[in-house]
Amino acid sequence: MGRYIQVEENVKIYVEDLGEGTPVIFLHGWPANHKMFEYQFSRLPANGYRCIGIDFRGFGKSDAPWESYSYDRLADDVRTVIDELGVTDATLFGFSMGGAVAIRYMARHNGHGVKSLVLAGAAAPVFTKRDDFDYGMDPEEFTEQMIVAAFEDRPKMLTKLGLQFTKTKTKAGMMIWLQSLCLQASHHGTVKAALSLREEDLRSDLSKIKVPTVIFHGAKDKICEPNLAKLTSEAIAGSRIVMFEQSGHAMMFDEQAKFNEELLLFLNTEDLLRRSEDIDHVNAVSK
Repeated sequence: MGRYIQVEENVKIYVEDLGEGTPVIFLHGWPANHKMFEYQFSRLPANGYRCIGIDFRGFGKSDAPWESYSYDRLADDVRTVIDELGVTDATLFGFSMGGAVAIRYMARHNGHGVKSLVLAGAAAPVFTKRDDFDYGMDPEEFTEQMIVAAFEDRPKMLTKLGLQFTKTKTKAGMMIWLQSLCLQASHHGTVKAALSLREEDLRSDLSKIKVPTVIFHGAKDKICEPNLAKLTSEAIAGSRIVMFEQSGHAMMFDEQAKFNEELLLFLNTEDLLRRSEDIDHVNAVSK
């Protein structure tokens, strides 16, 4: 079921809410929308999970204000959705830029309503190189290939991005479908969110994450290099990495069966642990 949630006076965010059970909140990558997770939305509800997909402002069916595409603002939108839906004990799932926003949410809002975290191909700790950070994309290269190219010919830019996005290059239909999702984004939202990708720094956020965390990453990722996953994991206490050896950036398409299996394994394990803790708490109170 889809609905709109007011996050600012003149801004509404589109949210898809499907299934019943433990909630899993999905944050999409740049410049797609929640529909990129349709192969999870078609499976998780059958396994007792409620799928909540958020279209970031400027993307998918959400409103596209001219300003306000910082990670802080996007994280605040997520907080409003969680509060409006009354969600508790959720797993927050963030892919690529969505992973970056998920990290900022956990730090900025102290993990409100979230009991576990999945980061998939996350654009973290920093997406572009800095004087003190020698990983990620070169900022000038990113500006030329993504931002300048979006102003000149957005469909062409998305086609080139798609060739790096997934290893399923022979699946022409899949590539066309993914590009169609990206073209649903507003032009200015695409550009301004890209500026956030280039400029934002999450290094100080990572140590504030205190929930069980798993990091999914493609070994052949050309957009967010695997070293970024290692650095992110080192900074999040107790986190672990699941590497997808045959995947590029989008492991949910390149190794779909393994991806869904690993996601369900993590979700089921966290549910069992939470139930065990609840039983222990009840037993302790009753003594």
